[in-house]
Order: sequence, then structure tokens, then C-alpha cells
Amino acid sequence: MISEKDLAELENIPYDERISRVEKLLEGKAEPRAFELGLLLALKMGQELRQGKELGSESGDLVASWVGKHPDSIVEEAIANAKEFLTNPASLAEKIKAGVMKKAEEAKPAEENSENQESADK
Repeated sequence: MISEKDLAELENIPYDERISRVEKLLEGKAEPRAFELGLLLALKMGQELRQGKELGSESGDLVASWVGKHPDSIVEEAIANAKEFLTNPASLAEKIKAGVMKKAEEAKPAEENSENQESADK
């Protein structure tokens, strides 16, 4: 689970490096999730704003590169996610946390079943 300390360390990562990390995450993925694409788009848009460029001046090309490459529904959801990242990051952080917690809860029964099976095999 991501701690407050982890979040503080992530905030200290230079902005360009954050973008590079997300781009590397997406490299080679045939079907990236809308969340991942939205994260990259939000970072690119944030970079435009930080540099005083017109919003969409570079990020628009990124979105255009997705059209035809990914289903329209994924592209639309990625754009919505990017907007939420930029306008309400706390809400998105809660969604991420809830998703991580849900996966952890789902993994517990599988681990317990595996441990019970190992005990039964002995």
C-alpha cells in the first residue's frame, strides 16, 4: 500500500521524470487501460501549463495518436480521467486507494485457500 511517505517521495520526482516513467509503463502495452492513458495525458497537460503553453498544443497530438489505435471508449475515458486528475486529484486518489484495497481483499481469500490446500496436502 502507498504510504504518506511514498506520496511525499513521489512529489519530489522531477516532472519530466514522472512523464518518462508513465511512458515507459505504457511502452509495449497493446491495450493500455484508460486510467494509464489518462495519467499520461494529465501529466502532459500539466507540463504545458507549467511551461505557459496553450493547453492542448502538444497533448492534442498525443490524443490524436490514440485515435484508431485504441477504442473510442478508452480514449474518451482517458480524457475524462485526465480532466479529473487535473481538477480533482484527491477524488482520483481515493478511487485508486479503493481499487488497491479491493484487490488486496480479493487476494486474501485466494492466499488463504492456497495455505489451506498446502496444509491439507501435508
